[in-house]
Amino acid sequence: MKYAIVFSSQTGNTKQLAEVVSSVLPQADLCFFGSPSQEALQAERLFIGFWTDKGRCNQEITDFLKTLKGKEVFLFGTAGFGGSQEYFDKILSSVQKRLGASNTVIGTYMCQGKMPQSVRERYVKMKNSPLPIPNVDKMIENFDTAVSHPDETDLQKLKYAVAQCIKR
Repeated sequence: MKYAIVFSSQTGNTKQLAEVVSSVLPQADLCFFGSPSQEALQAERLFIGFWTDKGRCNQEITDFLKTLKGKEVFLFGTAGFGGSQEYFDKILSSVQKRLGASNTVIGTYMCQGKMPQSVRERYVKMKNSPLPIPNVDKMIENFDTAVSHPDETDLQKLKYAVAQCIKR
């Protein structure tokens, strides 16, 4: 079965996951690897990676998902805010709603991803402003935790999720 790996990656986190997905799958069946493209639609099975923007997948992937018809889809993504499977599940549920009913989701995976240093700097400015934002210390703590992600554990979990979906 021909497959494509389609992804959008702003900071490199999702590209890293896409490369891991590629390492698990048979290279002979890969017909496309890269940013959303009509060429990827030749595949029967698509592994689609996104970064999280305001609790949803980024716009480029949203637009691509709307073009799919009758495909098997494995969704994977990264989110700067993370650490909670419940939060990841909420994002994945939102992403799945962007797929037409003719498509079948065969698997999903999400993990935390590092954010640009400018985000932390913005949080520190917010903390030091005359009217500090509530929970800004937690936001800084989350940023510091995210710096090491995706880590080796995240990548192993992704490999396992992909391996499980291709056994079907």
